[in-house]
Amino acid sequence: MTVTELYARANPLPYYAEQAGECEVFDQAWRAQLPLLIKGPTGCGKTRFVEHMAARLGRPLITVSCHDDLGAADLVGRFLIGQGETVWSDGPLARAVRTGAICYLDEVVEARKDTTVVLHPLADDRRCLPIERTGEQLIAPPGFMLVMSYNPGYQNLLKGLKPSTRQRFVAIDLGYPPADTERHIVMNEGCIDALQAAQLVALAQALRRLTEHDLEETASTRLLVSAARLMAGGLAPLRACRGAIVNALTDDPGTAEALMEVVRAILGDEG
Repeated sequence: MTVTELYARANPLPYYAEQAGECEVFDQAWRAQLPLLIKGPTGCGKTRFVEHMAARLGRPLITVSCHDDLGAADLVGRFLIGQGETVWSDGPLARAVRTGAICYLDEVVEARKDTTVVLHPLADDRRCLPIERTGEQLIAPPGFMLVMSYNPGYQNLLKGLKPSTRQRFVAIDLGYPPADTERHIVMNEGCIDALQAAQLVALAQALRRLTEHDLEETASTRLLVSAARLMAGGLAPLRACRGAIVNALTDDPGTAEALMEVVRAILGDEG
């Protein structure tokens, strides 16, 4: 076994099916020490894409799932009291800068507004993280990369990126994959056969065309994979689709039954 084969076995890449050259854009942005912004709907593969590229580049990955209560101190760090003394504790962003990791802020617009101000010095030519409470200026090493993602479908006046933030980033738009690519993903990730994968992708395309139902989201690739895994485990296709897709999309009984009619039309009435 060659050294390359040994490394590949020890460092397997998370599976990712490329859509339109986004892997090359990510690679070149990392080499040019530029931050990256990934835009796309829920469940289209944004997080898996970052995991794949971090492994491909051989860089450690620190992921932060952003939420309403996440502030600048949660990212940078804070003083903690322990054993009678005050000790500084790095946040995930500071750890990523110190170690030259890729720092991925998932759904960044969900975080509090003060977080984006902290990111600005890291996202331009300075590539530094000022830590006011310790007086440090952390300079990012060449391996460090800042990556953010968000869903433009959720963007509004209260939850959106300011132009001063957005224009610091190279941006990639990801959507749901083309049908052939999505079938391959569902087969590979869900461990089902080609016919079942084709049916699930056809179902997703039908659900994505629906406009008469007030759905916040539509059938994502992630939901298809969940349904496929249930089917691979022996659950009947209709039950798998109801549990993994329909019930994940709506809480309204009438809407759920309407969506199940679409499921039956695509998959048949078995199960």
